[in-house]
Amino acid sequence: MNDERLTVAEAAADAGERQPEHPAQPEQPEQPEQPGQPEQAGKRKRRGPGPFTLLLLPGLLTVTGVAAFLALTGGLPSPWPEDSGTNPAATVDIDPSYVPWLRKAASACTILEPSVLAAQIDQLSGWSDDTDALSGQKGIAAFTDTEWRIWGRDDDANGHSSPRDPADAIMALGRQDCSLAEKVTGLRTEGRVNGDLVDLTLAAYSSGTDAVTKAGRVPPTAKTYLAEVEALLPRYEALDRAESGGGTGGAAGALPAAPVRPLTITSPYGSREHPLTGVTKLHTGVDFAAPQGAQVVAAQRGRVVFAASTSAYGNRVVIDHGIIQGRRLETTYSHLSSLEAAAGQAVEAGATIGRVGSTGLSTGPHLHFEVVLDGYYTDPRPWLGAGG
Repeated sequence: MNDERLTVAEAAADAGERQPEHPAQPEQPEQPEQPGQPEQAGKRKRRGPGPFTLLLLPGLLTVTGVAAFLALTGGLPSPWPEDSGTNPAATVDIDPSYVPWLRKAASACTILEPSVLAAQIDQLSGWSDDTDALSGQKGIAAFTDTEWRIWGRDDDANGHSSPRDPADAIMALGRQDCSLAEKVTGLRTEGRVNGDLVDLTLAAYSSGTDAVTKAGRVPPTAKTYLAEVEALLPRYEALDRAESGGGTGGAAGALPAAPVRPLTITSPYGSREHPLTGVTKLHTGVDFAAPQGAQVVAAQRGRVVFAASTSAYGNRVVIDHGIIQGRRLETTYSHLSSLEAAAGQAVEAGATIGRVGSTGLSTGPHLHFEVVLDGYYTDPRPWLGAGG
């Protein structure tokens, strides 16, 4: 029973593909010339090799040689690396020395993955450090001198900061992306923009945060860039797989505490007509009936990333629970009569964060509860199996 036009905060503060060359086909040994035979009287003169010998026999010999080669080597190599579970630097087509820097840069904010940084660099420069004479962009991350003065540092401590130093460039791009992620997180928390935070961050990188704010989503001017980066992501997913696995929970049913009791649903997740605006759209969470002033608690331990009043959601709390089995989880609590948590505060599952109310666009006291997984709304009900 609230206006779902606004979106929730994320946890930041809200071709060439180079194909492996196929193995060279073995060359056929040259046939030694046969010594000439003296012609004998009364016999027909020997003719040269016929069309079969000249045209078909070399092809048959080549096919036979290739078949033998493949039998020995196990076939042609796949153009995409297999996830062997070993050194991930060997499963992506980049300099292995870049891998730890990609991971370190991505660790600066929760929504950034090493694969996103790698795909960005691939799109920007193809991993080439040649200077673009027209734009003045330098290094693998294509920084201009002005941009470098803002984001560049001597991250590898070699005595100088340079966009042509791959380590410095990767770290600088990570800082820039994380700064943009923080801005779009705030915009989405305030309900001014809609969409996945990674997409919004890349759009802000391409077209600027003003363009994203004006469009309220990924602007048309950023869609080509976004599509190009997303097309390159599969090349670098091995970098993310190697870093995942540090989760603390499971899939659905992972929330240990019910946000309010009892869990009496008055409006489920899904498409509906808003009772106040009359607009039919996605109801991004579940409404639980509860009396005014009833206790609202954190459904999982985490960090409060937003706790303030908004026009549609009223008093609202957003909690970032970190990575659970490689996926980022957030929960939101809206229309509260009072806030009992502050942004930046760490909370445990079951800790009181507010009281049920009817602030914002609401027809009566209730809790609007949302689960956001990897930046996307999902039905909260399966997640409450353990706590409900």
